[in-house]
Formats: sequence, C-alpha cells, structure tokens
Amino acid sequence: MDVLWLIPCYACLLCSMGRTRAMSHCIRQSQSISDGESLVSEGGTFELGFFSPGSSTDRYLGIWYKNIPVRTVVWVANRKTPIKDRTGVFTINSTGSFVVTSRTDGDIWSTNPFKDAEAPALQLLDSGNLILRDEKGSNSDVYLWQSFDYPSDTLLPGMKLGWDLRSGLNRRLSSWRNSDDPSPGELSTGIELHEYPQAVIRKGSRKYFRGGPWTGEGFSGAPELRVNPVFNYSFISNKDEVYYTYQLKNKSVISRLVLNDTSSSRQRYVWVEADRAWRLYASVPRDYCDTYGLCGANGVCVISDSPICQCLEGFKPKSPESWNSVDWSQGCIPSKPLSCQSKDVFVKFSHLKLPDTANSRVNGTMNIKDCREACLKNCSCMAYSNSNIRGQGIGCVLWFGDLIDIRQISNGGQDLYIRIEASGQAKRRVIKAVLITLITVALLSGLVFLCYYLSRRKKKDKGIGGQDCTSEGPKVELELPFFDLATVAHATDNFSVNNKLGEGGFGPVYKGTLEDGQEIAVKRLSKSSGQGLSEFKNEVKLIAKLQHRNLVKLVGSCIDDEEKMLIYEYMANGSLDSFVFDQTRRKQLGWSKFFQIIDGIARGLLYLHQDSRLRIIHRDLKASNVLLDAELNPKISDFGLARTFQGDQCGDNTKRIVGTFGYMAPEYALYGLFSVKSDVFSFGVLLLEIVSGQKNGCFHHPHQHHNLIGYVRFEEVSVSSCLNIS
Repeated sequence: MDVLWLIPCYACLLCSMGRTRAMSHCIRQSQSISDGESLVSEGGTFELGFFSPGSSTDRYLGIWYKNIPVRTVVWVANRKTPIKDRTGVFTINSTGSFVVTSRTDGDIWSTNPFKDAEAPALQLLDSGNLILRDEKGSNSDVYLWQSFDYPSDTLLPGMKLGWDLRSGLNRRLSSWRNSDDPSPGELSTGIELHEYPQAVIRKGSRKYFRGGPWTGEGFSGAPELRVNPVFNYSFISNKDEVYYTYQLKNKSVISRLVLNDTSSSRQRYVWVEADRAWRLYASVPRDYCDTYGLCGANGVCVISDSPICQCLEGFKPKSPESWNSVDWSQGCIPSKPLSCQSKDVFVKFSHLKLPDTANSRVNGTMNIKDCREACLKNCSCMAYSNSNIRGQGIGCVLWFGDLIDIRQISNGGQDLYIRIEASGQAKRRVIKAVLITLITVALLSGLVFLCYYLSRRKKKDKGIGGQDCTSEGPKVELELPFFDLATVAHATDNFSVNNKLGEGGFGPVYKGTLEDGQEIAVKRLSKSSGQGLSEFKNEVKLIAKLQHRNLVKLVGSCIDDEEKMLIYEYMANGSLDSFVFDQTRRKQLGWSKFFQIIDGIARGLLYLHQDSRLRIIHRDLKASNVLLDAELNPKISDFGLARTFQGDQCGDNTKRIVGTFGYMAPEYALYGLFSVKSDVFSFGVLLLEIVSGQKNGCFHHPHQHHNLIGYVRFEEVSVSSCLNIS
C-alpha cells in the first residue's frame, strides 16, 4: 500500500523536472501553468488549459477531450469571469488553494483555502476529474477538492448528480448561455429533495421537465434508462447522500450527458469513431407530453391520443369551455365529491410517469396492502404506489392533494392507484363485465376465422422476402433486394453501438457497409416500438416504388425470425434537425443553403402529392424525417405512416391519430381529418423551425404562453394591428 501511495508523488516529481508541461498530469504547490500550456491526464484522455469558446476571444480555464478533433469542453472553472487577454495562469498558492489569475485583473477564480495541507497537488485524472489532494497528509487518497463536485453543463461517467447531505453540497448541471458563452444559461438540472426525491430540469425558476422519481429500476418518466448494452444507471438515497450516476459497460465507449440551452434539452451523446463525430443517443424532453404540468391537475397526457390531454378516470374538466379549446392548464376535478369514507375505492392505472412528488410521503418498509389502507384513512390522500418496483414491489408512496404532471409511458412507467368515489366505480365494473363478455365472443369468433384462414394459406407463398416472409406477394413484385440477417449484422459490425446513428419511434438506426463497399443505413424495428409490422410493410410497399431525388432511396429489406429491418442509402450528414436546432451547425450552412434545402423538400412533397402514380400523404413530415446527403441535398424519409390515394381522392378521416404532435394540422389532431393540406401544414411548421432555429414543441417565450406557431401568429396580429393591415 505504501508503494502505491508513492506513485502519484513520483509522477508529480517527474512532471516538475521536465521543460514542457503539455505532457504532465499534475502540478505541485507554487508551480504554475500559463495560457498556451496545459495539463494532460496520464492516459491522454483529457486536457486542462485555457481556451476561447466559439467565436469569442474571451479566455476560460476548462477541461476537454484530448483526442477528439472537435473540441468538446466538459468543465469550465471561471464561467462567470472570463479573462480578456492571454495572460491567464493557474497555480496552487501558499494556502493550498487552486487559483486562476491574470496579469491585468488579478485573482479570477479559486477554490477554498486548505491551510492544513502539507503538500497539495493538482492532478487531472483520465475520468475527466480534476482533483486537489494532500500528498503527505494522513489521508492522501482523500480529495481536498474535485471538479466533479462543481459540474458545468456536462455529466461524465462516474460523476454524481445530486446531494451530499453531510456537507450540504448540491451537484447540479447548468447549461452554457450559448456556444460562445459558457456562463450559466436558463436550464439547470439536478435532484430535488422531497421525501421521494426526483430529477427535474428547470428553465429559470420554473419546472420545465421532470423525469419522475426513481423506481428501483429507473426514473418512472424516463424509459430510455431501461436495460441496454451501453450504460449502467444507479440512484443512491440514504441519510448521507442522494444522487444519480451512470457508468459505461464498455470502457472503450466515450459518452457524455450535456444540458443544451440552445435546444432546451438534456442530451446524451456517444462518440462514433468511424464517423469521427458525436451521435445523439437520447434526448429529453422527447415530445409535447414531456412539458411539465401540460394537462393540469389530475390530467394525464397520452401522446398517441387526440387531444393528448385527458382527465383521469373519475375526474372531469374544471373548465369544460377552456378544456375544449385546448387550454388544459386548469386541469380536472373529481366528477363527484369524495366521501372520505371506507366505501371510496382506488382505480389502478398502469404505465404512468408518477405524479410530482413535492406533496408525497414515503414509507420504505410498508407493503402495498398496508399502503392502500394508510391512504384510505387519510382524506387528503389521492393516490398511492410502490416506492420500489423490483420483484413484487416494496415500499409505499402516498400523494396528497392534486396529482400533477402525469403521462402515459407505453414501454415503461409504473402502476398508480388513484382514489375515486365508489358509485362511479360500480358503474365502471358493470361496463367492464359487458366488455369482457363482448371481447370473449370476439376472440372465439376470431379463433374460428383464423383456423379457416390458415388452412386456406397452407400452400401459398409466405410473402415479401427473407426467411419468414409476409403475405404481401412474391419478391419479384417489388423488385427489391432482400438481405439475410447475417449479411446485415456483418455490415453493421453486429449492430455495434459505435455504428448507431440514432433512434426514433421505429427503433435504432445503424450505419453499415456492404461487401461491395456501399454505405447503408439500417433501420431496425424495435420490439418495444409503437410502430409494428403494418407500418413496416407499408413503408416497403411505398418507398420501393418511389423514385425522386428528394426522397430517400430504399436499398432493400430484411425479415429474419423476429428481426424486421429496412436498408436505406446512407445519408452522410444525418437528419435536418441536427443542423436546424444546433446554433453552431446552423452557421455552417447559411441562408442560401437552407433555401436550397427548403426548395428540395417542397419538390419532394410536390412529387408525392401530384407527380407520383399514386397520391401519397406522408403524415409525419418533420425535421428529423428529412435526411441530408453528402452535398446537403434533402431527402424525405420514414413512410411508415403514409397513406396512398388514387384518382382525384385527396384525403380521408381516421380514428387512429398518428404522427408527431406539434406538426399535425388542427383538423387532423382534433378530428382525424387528413389530406395533402395536412402535409402542407407540417411543411409550414418545419419552415418556421428552419427560419427561427426553435423547435415548435420546445419553444417558450418568457412573456407569453404560446408555442412557436402561436407566437408567430401573435406577432403577425400585433404587427397587423399596429400597421392597420387587415
């Protein structure tokens, strides 16, 4: 153990003897490093030095990845106090503090003094953590100070997001103001302390997004934290600490979580070495339902329904007039006043993000039966659930008063038991009994029909291709190549995370290279996807017959056992949203290129609506469904939800509302009516996003409660009124 203790001391001694400090990873007391010099971690992963962000000339002391060509800063010391010239120096002073100074302004930034430290040394670790410790003290392995305790906008593997209750330290992320200014922006995120702690993103002082409380397996509102091959997640809550952290299963993977003020989102990135670029792995808010408290008190947001806000069972809109005009802010109230007697009952709701825990209580040892009794005895208790869902579930959470910020999570979430008046429950049971009877009759009838249908198909061809083909016709009908699973797996390096380009509602997308050298993008249907075989077949049938320079080209498909994949031409510049909503990448294009992109999208839509053999309505046109090739030519993609019409038919109506809220035309979102005009509306939203650089679903104006469309309409009305334009 004594020998191990000497290793960092010996390394620091060597670095102090060398002429250059660019290769060192530690400095000792009274040594200094000036602007133009740097510390490099022992394994060469991270570098500490002075830098200027974006187009700014101000100087900051920060840490960035050493071997990544695009400088990616993960921590900044003097965020609020930039140095205006290149005279910056950092050192350990006589009191044991880590200090940043400049020749013109004196002390710029420093840690607390550590006068008891005999031999303080500053060291940059390969984890990205900058540590200050006493090499000669009795606890030389205990850090006097570490940058991981004072994060900027980035959470690295092994960092803690949350509280040290012994010292009162609260580790929170805060976004950069913009790419040129690392000072704290509007967004901040951390763990908020209640009896049942929860992760929250705030925009200024207001709650903006809530991930829900930890359930023992993940945050109830964050299905992206499900079991995956890349990350391990942990949440620790005890009398000393309350924090969230994550680790990488494969140490060769490079990943970071960053709070982005420009896109108003928390983004998780993975570095893809083959592309020499960061790829977005997951991002929140994901959609409109992630807006905090969107449906008001006792309302639930269901992104696949229209309207997306509904009152919980046993509740009704507080203001029906406002509710019907799509103003859900006043929420819902009980349909009948609760009697606060033992005849009140609880209705079980599944797959929910649990309500805001600000007004909740927790008992970690109580079982779910006792939890129900405890809630029933308290007139203010509105709901209960398990605090830990592992196994059969343990612990008890009680909610008091209004239930705020609930949404349905189709591939995750948790059970919640909500209190309603008993008479309403009796009616519900009658309806349930009738439905069960009808469903039973329908299933028996369906079984008889299925047996007849299978006997008729016994000798027919199995369908569109692969080893297990569907019934859409022989391969030759579509004139489309089909790939077996082994070929696709080989092309994508067995679906390696390094080849992952992103993930949508369909599932993950991987980059691949065929044996002839052709680069492809493989869209792999996820088993938990909201889209299914019908959307898959729909996209194959449609896009295989479409030929236009502004539509993505389908190279082939694969159906093998449970795998269903579409193989497209590879688009080198990814999706349009990665340029539109990233202020740095927007500047790379300029307005002339954006105009060409807009023109190309319009030409693609014109082909779908007028020039193709069939009239095609896309129904999900948005920035992420427009891909850009190597020359930045736009190509419309993702035809899984498209509908085709013949002759003069221009539209239809449906009870199944699909697509992305925020891009849907009002008549489609509210009544299921869609036509070519629906795509034109989506194109208009996309156009506003390109012009403004703001995402419609995430847009927020500090003085108005409009989305991007409402804001533009409000501004148009205001200008018209001032100019007396009718």
